[in-house]
Amino acid sequence: MIPFTFQAPANILFEAGASRKIAARVQDYDARHVLLVTDKGVRGAGLTRDAEAALAAAGIALTVFEDVVADPPSHVIEAAAELCRSQGVDLVLSIGGGSALDTAKLVAYLAKTPDRLDDIYGVGLAKGERLPLLLVPTTAGTGSEVTPIAIVTTPTTEKKGVVSPRLIPDWAILDPELTLGLPAHVTAATGIDAMVHAIEAYTSKIKKNPMSDQLALKALELLSRNIRTVCTNGQDLEARSQMLLGSMLAGMAFANAPVAAVHALAYPIGAIFHVPHGLSNALVMPHVLAFNRPVAEALYAELADVVKPGHQACSAAEAAGVFIAEIVALCRDCQVPDTLAAVGIAEKDLAKLAEDAMKQTRLLVNNPRELDYQQTFEIYRSALLGRGAAA
Repeated sequence: MIPFTFQAPANILFEAGASRKIAARVQDYDARHVLLVTDKGVRGAGLTRDAEAALAAAGIALTVFEDVVADPPSHVIEAAAELCRSQGVDLVLSIGGGSALDTAKLVAYLAKTPDRLDDIYGVGLAKGERLPLLLVPTTAGTGSEVTPIAIVTTPTTEKKGVVSPRLIPDWAILDPELTLGLPAHVTAATGIDAMVHAIEAYTSKIKKNPMSDQLALKALELLSRNIRTVCTNGQDLEARSQMLLGSMLAGMAFANAPVAAVHALAYPIGAIFHVPHGLSNALVMPHVLAFNRPVAEALYAELADVVKPGHQACSAAEAAGVFIAEIVALCRDCQVPDTLAAVGIAEKDLAKLAEDAMKQTRLLVNNPRELDYQQTFEIYRSALLGRGAAA
């Protein structure tokens, strides 16, 4: 048995209507002033209303920061941290998608320590204390509510990560009712993002372990069985619940067996072209899977049993093909764009994308097959044209 470590939140609440119980969780920390980190879309849709009402009824002061944007830039995070400090906040709550949750993690940390954001990019550099932190996802996608990771867009449009156990929240509160109103295209992109988390955790080169494997397998089962349903019937609460649970389990898996080349190649697409993260993953995923297949074939064969149970493949090679084909079919059935050209990327952009992807060494080291610049460029070219990457 290989040695491994495993980290997860101390507390998880999963329940329809759980957001109405947030005040009780806040009171567990004797907090009197809460900073709510969210975005205008989430708040405008009423997704924070129940939590805000519960806090008001409990006599808990509330300051709202609703200026989170996708792929949060460093200046937004720093502004939120300054607001947190200036208002004397003693607990940070976030209700929103991955960008809001990632912002809240860093705000809770930066508001409590003298550390600068620029000094904690990387793994294990954030070592100080943080404010109590409660995270409530509104998408079944990032799994950020259970991970020690926050992703930041720097002023040079590079995506950098802060990875530290200090960012794991005190409570992950999952309320599937908050995901009912997600549009189909957001549902698809975030759901595929969660599937990528499970797939990359299961095939992660360095920290793959028995616990992350089981979480990844269950996550991929839940996600692959329900994503078509939630994309066609977004009001199906049971399917939404299964997706949210799958997303969380995938988050716990990749928090301990980190993601790899799909994310490394997706990050520049989001940072430079402002393509949503889940869609960025979906655009490159089939081509990275095809590239990895010679090395990861046996693992892909195992995943074929999860995404297409009862398949008739007779060998590991055939089963790996079944797996990749089913992933492509899921993306197609959920009407996800299938080429980089569909999001405005052209041949002239590929060199910059490949150059920036190669900077994601934190992720690339986890990939089952080593990548160089030219191979990365060719994967992007395949994604641009919508054909399989060369092995």
